[in-house]
Parts: sequence; structure tokens; C-alpha cells
Amino acid sequence: MNESVFDKITAAYYELTAAEKKTADFIMANRGRSQYLSIAELAEYSGVAEATVSRFSRRLGYKGFNAFRLALAKASYSLAPEAGLLSGSIESTDSFEEMCRKLYAADQDAMHQTLELIDPDRIRRAADMLHAAKRVVCMGQGGSMLLAQDAGHLFSTVSGKFSAVADSHTQVITAVNMAPDDVILFFSYSGATKDLIDTMKTAKERGVKTLLVTRFPKSPGAQLADLVLPCGANESPLQLGSVPAKIAQLFLMDVLFSEFCRRDLDSCRASRERLAAALESKHL
Repeated sequence: MNESVFDKITAAYYELTAAEKKTADFIMANRGRSQYLSIAELAEYSGVAEATVSRFSRRLGYKGFNAFRLALAKASYSLAPEAGLLSGSIESTDSFEEMCRKLYAADQDAMHQTLELIDPDRIRRAADMLHAAKRVVCMGQGGSMLLAQDAGHLFSTVSGKFSAVADSHTQVITAVNMAPDDVILFFSYSGATKDLIDTMKTAKERGVKTLLVTRFPKSPGAQLADLVLPCGANESPLQLGSVPAKIAQLFLMDVLFSEFCRRDLDSCRASRERLAAALESKHL
């Protein structure tokens, strides 16, 4: 039987440094919650430096924090299988109606968390950046790319300067050829993917402004962004691309889109009317 991460922490506890013990204590007291935290959040809640969390992860035999976090998720899943895999704490014994109610509550909670995180000034600044930009490119990876494509499509209904770029190599190429009066709107739940960092660094070198929608405002990507828009919804490493996480980002996208349109409602309305007329022939 494979030793769980909690067993490893217990076995190694008295060999840990004082700082590492703080991290161990927090994790053992918050077993279900810890899997949802970024390295910055875990360090903050433990009262230690990020480097301590990184060393702690390697001391337990993991290549890095991401491998350690996945081990936390697997160990938590063994304690509560259904809750660790599906959003809404769905259990195999739930009736269909109970399952639907739990999912509805999880989706609602994701929106409520995001609403609580919304800073009106940040939204206004983001809308101003998009309005002033000559060109706006929406980007992301994996499931976040689908959100970026949604954003590109939504904003393109009121302005021709919005587009989406899916391939990670093409994202870097695009960033290289952008100008200081352009903006990148990036979606990344974790804010910590290698492709995101590569593109963000390239954009920064070019003087291109970047907006990042993420769950983790202290993530590496957030440190590079000009403006961060945080969303709610916790997602375990075993819940890749969960619907509540997407709903949280979609809600934030809708708020940003509405604030953008409020800058020039007459122009947005005219653009929508032209689009509706152009697409009329495509409907039966």
C-alpha cells in the first residue's frame, strides 16, 4: 500500500525545521482545505516563506510543490472519494435531485465568492485599459483557453479589435509582434503555467499591458501582470476544469464586458445591430 502524504508528514515531523513544522501543522489541521491553496497562500497561512514550503515538499520526496499538492488531493480523495473528485461534494448515495441541488449550490457559491472579490476600481481600470487599447488578444491554456475564446467572441460582438489566440507557441509569437498600446487578456485559474509565464515575460519585454483573470492573485503570473482580476471557486487538482471554476471566470468576464460596454453604449448597440443583420441569413 502506498504511503499517503499525511503519513509521510507524520513520519518525518521530528526531522523538520521549525518553519517546516509550521507548514506541517497547518496542513494536518486543514487536510481538506490545503489541496486548494497555491504555494503563496499555503506559505502565508503557515506563517513561513514560499521557499520553506518548496523545501518542505522536496523533503517529503516530491519534485516540487505541484507534485506535493497533487499528493494532497489524492490523500484527501481517499478520505472522502466523492468530495475529492466532483464539485459540490457529490456522493454516490445522493438522489438525482440532491445531486442537482448540490451542483446548483456549488455554482452559486462560485459566483458569490467572485462577487465578494470584485474590486470596482480594478474593474474600471481594466475596462479603461481595454477601451484605450488598439488591439486586445485573449489567451489561455487548456480549459482556460476555452474561456479566452469565449471572451474574444463576446467582446468581438461590440468591437473589431478583439481576437483570441489558442496555440501557446503562437501566443508568444503574437506577443512579440504586439505594441505598447495593445493589451493581452489572459485567463489562467492557477496563474502558474509555464506557457503563461513565457508569454507574460515576452509581453513585458515589449511593453504590452496584460490583464490576468485568476484564482490566485499571488501566483507567478499575477506578479507579471499589470492588473489582476481575481475569481472565486476552489478547484482540487483532481477536478480539472470544474464547472464552478469556469462559472466564476465567466461571471467576471460578464462584469468586465458590461463595464466595457458602458463606456460607449451607443457604439456597442450599433455594432450589435450590424452583427444581427449580417447573421440574419444564417438562421432558418
